[in-house]
Amino acid sequence: MASTASSPLPVPSTTSSTAPSTAPSTVPPAGPLTVGFDLDMTLIDSRPGIAATYRALAAETGAHIDDALVVSRIGPPLEDELAHWFPADRVAAAADRYRELYVDHAIAPSTALAGARESVAAVRALGGRAIVVTAKYEPNAKLHLAHLGIEPDAVIGWLWAEAKGEALREYGAQVYVGDHVGDVRGARAAGALSVAVTTGPCGAEELRAAGADVVLTELTEFPAWLREFEATRAAS
Repeated sequence: MASTASSPLPVPSTTSSTAPSTAPSTVPPAGPLTVGFDLDMTLIDSRPGIAATYRALAAETGAHIDDALVVSRIGPPLEDELAHWFPADRVAAAADRYRELYVDHAIAPSTALAGARESVAAVRALGGRAIVVTAKYEPNAKLHLAHLGIEPDAVIGWLWAEAKGEALREYGAQVYVGDHVGDVRGARAAGALSVAVTTGPCGAEELRAAGADVVLTELTEFPAWLREFEATRAAS
């Protein structure tokens, strides 16, 4: 159940973050710590696996797919990307087949991004819960995390942009970490603090313009930021 605010707290500053004038400068202090993370290009570098899966799909279907272009814009739902390469009446079938191919082609080549394991561990060290909220097909998201030894408390899939806010509110997340402007929108829909990392397709200025409260270069910076954030909450 989502937490409710009592008195707002200032967002801890970092040397690599600047909140835009439209972003909230406070965060609700109530409730146990829960941090949400996006998956692709936030916790894991799935580009090699996604590219390999698209190559397999192209070989099987005869469709022309520029896998380099595909992996340059990871984030939105699979069907949105497939619509660039397949007629509308073939997108659903192509998506089903992609998800089947994904298991054999995408899990092994994908790697954890720097700071991913440490960031999840930092949440746990503070007595909090770490959840993953992703647009990816949930069974495949769980396969990635199991393969890489990343163990969140919950994984919620098939949610994109504002729809991510539904899961974040359900779990009472105060913070959502992502790499895409869609992740910023999800955080704001939930009333959570948006922490963005520039390891995905969106640059720092684009993330700030979308409303990110904090922008970090990569997740290696997140544990220190989180400790300061939680210390501020505890002092309220």
